[in-house]
Amino acid sequence: MLPYLDADLLNRLLPFPQAITALRNTLQDGPPAVTAPVRTTAEAPGGHVLIMPAADRNLFGVKIAGVAPGNPAKGLPRITGTYLLYDADTLHPILAIDGPALTLRRTAALSALAVDALAPQDISRLLIYGTGPQAAAHLEALRTVRHFQSVAVSGRTPQRTRAFADDHEIDVAGPDDLPQVDVVTCCTSATTPLFDGRHLSRHATVVAMGSHTPDARELDSHTLRGAQVIVEEVTTATREAADIADALASGDITKPLPLNEIVTGQTPVQPDRQRVFRSVGMAWEDLAIAKAALTHWRAAQE
Repeated sequence: MLPYLDADLLNRLLPFPQAITALRNTLQDGPPAVTAPVRTTAEAPGGHVLIMPAADRNLFGVKIAGVAPGNPAKGLPRITGTYLLYDADTLHPILAIDGPALTLRRTAALSALAVDALAPQDISRLLIYGTGPQAAAHLEALRTVRHFQSVAVSGRTPQRTRAFADDHEIDVAGPDDLPQVDVVTCCTSATTPLFDGRHLSRHATVVAMGSHTPDARELDSHTLRGAQVIVEEVTTATREAADIADALASGDITKPLPLNEIVTGQTPVQPDRQRVFRSVGMAWEDLAIAKAALTHWRAAQE
């Protein structure tokens, strides 16, 4: 029987520090280390399905993920799916992994890696937009790279926002919090900007990861204009992130930087400017996390 890693097992095998390291190592190896075709989207009655394959020299993996916007109202997860890992030479299946759990782990780990690369060490204040699973995962992941003395959450529904804050022992954000925080992380399904970037601190680091379609954006032009803007990969971000495509078209930014240039030190961080990391999620990240999980799973079997 094909081994299967459910959410609990994946999270035990690959805590966030190890997940962050797996992504950092892949970025340091350089883009040729993993090949990944363009993400394919198929429409379905309840939403759409994403097909995301990637391969390195030894492994091939593919995630089939459903995005069903109506599911939360039915008490069901918005993201569904499964990840399958194969031997690259024989294409024999090796491992199956819970797709939403893998997505949560790699997305939050990538955001934490970006914050670790972009934000000063002495930051202390975090603001999270969103009250869903990604917000919770990001809070856990970011706490592994920085010590926050103050954390606040902002959500669309006061009751859910208060419940999230109580569950995680953090504050509900007020109207005066945005100018004071060091890191802002956007973990929502919003299609319009979440805040007015003119109110951001000059030293703020912003992470946005909630959308992957060219008609949805979490960030406004004020947030991007004048900032050091970082993405996973420029062509993909231009195609899939409306924030980036619109800012390029309007001239608010000229060319975003790929994250690997920051992680490897090829391009230095500019601490005198706001830093923005805009993520859309890519298949190489899934493969990096699945590969690390496989290594830890095999070690646990010995």
